Amino acid sequence: MRWLLLTLTVFAILLCFTRHGAGAMAWWLFVTLVGTLATTLAFAQAKIASNARSDSLSEYELKRLREGKDHHNHSTSER
Repeated sequence: MRWLLLTLTVFAILLCFTRHGAGAMAWWLFVTLVGTLATTLAFAQAKIASNARSDSLSEYELKRLREGKDHHNHSTSER
């Protein structure tokens, strides 16, 4: 989806600068600005989603939480 938005935004830029009428140029400039915003947010969302942790805990993490231990502490020594 983000690649389609990028392609359409670039196409809108080309249309903006090839139009001779002021109204058409303003319309395609507006479409370009909206497309740039949407494309930026789509790429940011994809980057955030790729680095995000999963929403569910593993069986090991659930067991550690039930025992009252920190599920992020993977060392053998307990405090």
